[in-house]
Amino acid sequence: MSDLDIQIPTAFDPFAEANAEFSGAGTREYVHIRIQQRNGRKSLTTVQGLKKESSYNKILKDLKKEFCCNGNVVQDPEQGQVIQLQGDQRKKVSAFLVQAGIATRDNIKIHGF
Repeated sequence: MSDLDIQIPTAFDPFAEANAEFSGAGTREYVHIRIQQRNGRKSLTTVQGLKKESSYNKILKDLKKEFCCNGNVVQDPEQGQVIQLQGDQRKKVSAFLVQAGIATRDNIKIHGF
């Protein structure tokens, strides 16, 4: 009998990246920008994962003044502090965080639609 080189493909785990983030194996800290649909055309933008030493209230004040929208800081038991803004501000918030030097473009993940 001859030896056959059989390669069995390994199963692809689509959640491997997410599990690596929670396990602390990765050294990167991501800023997550998400959108939540409210009623009809209304929406809510959330920003989480900013550095702990960042002043969330000062960032929120600048975001509100820059985008002419309302918002607040919410304390979440799992995610920590989360910034909420009215409307779909995902791209604007991403550009603002890069321009202000709060986060780099590589560390920002935009979720939604």
